[in-house]
Amino acid sequence: MKLSRRGFLAVAGGTGAALTLTSCGLEASPGQAGELLRSKAPLPEPFQVPLPIPPVKKPVRSDARADYYRVVQKKASVEILPGLKTEVMGYDGLLPGPTFDVRSGRTTVIEQVNELDVSTVVHLHGGHTPAASDGWPLDLLMPAGGQGEHAGHHTMTGGDMKTGSRTYTYPNTQRAAMLWYHDHTMDYTAPQVYRGLFGLHIVRDDEEDRLPLPRGDREIPLVIADRAFDDNGAFLYPVAKDGIGVESQYMEGVIGDVTLVNGAPWPVHEVDAVRYRLRFLNASNARRYELAFDNGPATFVQIGSDGGLLDKPVEHKTLVIAPAERFDVIVDFSPYQPGDDITLVNKLDGSANVMRFKVARKAADESRIPDKLSSYAAVPEPAGLTKRLWRFRRGDAGGHKGWTINGKAFDPKVMQAQVKLDQYEVWSFVTDVHHPVHVHLAPFQVLRRGGGDPGEYDGGWKDTVDIRPAEVVDVLVKFTAHKGKYLIHCHNLEHEDMAMMAAFETI
Repeated sequence: MKLSRRGFLAVAGGTGAALTLTSCGLEASPGQAGELLRSKAPLPEPFQVPLPIPPVKKPVRSDARADYYRVVQKKASVEILPGLKTEVMGYDGLLPGPTFDVRSGRTTVIEQVNELDVSTVVHLHGGHTPAASDGWPLDLLMPAGGQGEHAGHHTMTGGDMKTGSRTYTYPNTQRAAMLWYHDHTMDYTAPQVYRGLFGLHIVRDDEEDRLPLPRGDREIPLVIADRAFDDNGAFLYPVAKDGIGVESQYMEGVIGDVTLVNGAPWPVHEVDAVRYRLRFLNASNARRYELAFDNGPATFVQIGSDGGLLDKPVEHKTLVIAPAERFDVIVDFSPYQPGDDITLVNKLDGSANVMRFKVARKAADESRIPDKLSSYAAVPEPAGLTKRLWRFRRGDAGGHKGWTINGKAFDPKVMQAQVKLDQYEVWSFVTDVHHPVHVHLAPFQVLRRGGGDPGEYDGGWKDTVDIRPAEVVDVLVKFTAHKGKYLIHCHNLEHEDMAMMAAFETI
């Protein structure tokens, strides 16, 4: 198969060998896998911009079984850095895109309309989704007219190409959880997510509704994404000279010097002195975060992970969150006084600022954190299961110099596994450097990390797991309902674009 990335990988391979394991994140303590890209634009003082909340998308119509939506993928000029305009590629022209707030078991049907000048693919990350709507990276949606910067993709095999619009169907047959949707175009996921093609998809259910958790204005989604800006306010991204992939020196990941939360740089948010439910998503291409508060007794009481509620709450002083992971937490601001400032920082980067909470007033609070959250329970590992090994490594196989799984670059015609539905399997992920591993279609349960117990952030059902350098993580997974082609890949998006994906088929 002639992949468009080959010319890029030849260039990347020429300099890539010079990158040290340390630069890729191979160190004893948690760190970053990526290279810092510095902005050319003057950067604002932090905590000057109010935290925006992405709008909830309204259906164009509904019937007894489903809600129907229409989203237009288009460019828009928005003010991110004060006084400068940034062109984004956004769902409905927004950064992040609109939030879908839906019910478990009720189908969501979304017509995606491409008014951009590039091909796109939409993946519902964490969704229990039929293969035709999962976002196979060659199921391209071309702009009206069928042309654009990625028109050469149409020469590839293994995809279902459409022009103008495509309809995605999401059954939402899963527990309440915060999912997210983003671009998944082969070779171009990293720059297109970087420029704005991502948003939230929140599933609700009756079990969660019965809990006395903070809600309404006291439930806040926090989408964290780092970016760098050119001197005119444009997103700065190191595209390779041939337009395909990233410059070779950034092959281990692109890390920006501006932290955006819900699209705003280092924002500030006014809170009452009560409990809040904060729903974190790391939408960065490569940056990891160890979130912490700089002031007072506030901690993170985790109530949910990627795949929904935990069985019981777990308290953390800090949260380590890799790209694509989600953490659902309760933070209690009641010990603080009006006028107090509490800054959220990233300890992995020298306690760099993320955002600030400003306590405005005392207020009544009827919420609480139950000792029992959910009927979820860990599944004991059955005996005699099929076991599969997935090695995530930098590689040089068959002329490919980049990132590989099991020594192979992604080939959409090659299924690295055929997996039977309704049967548990144990999958082992092995890394060389930091890799956040994502499995499509089904959540999994972490069984072991480094041969020992799961880590403190591994609880619940997950769809992405943060794997540190030279580490082995074993997970228990079972695929149900949907037959077809799916993916396992690294969610460091530069790694993904440089072929760190593998296809498997459910049968």
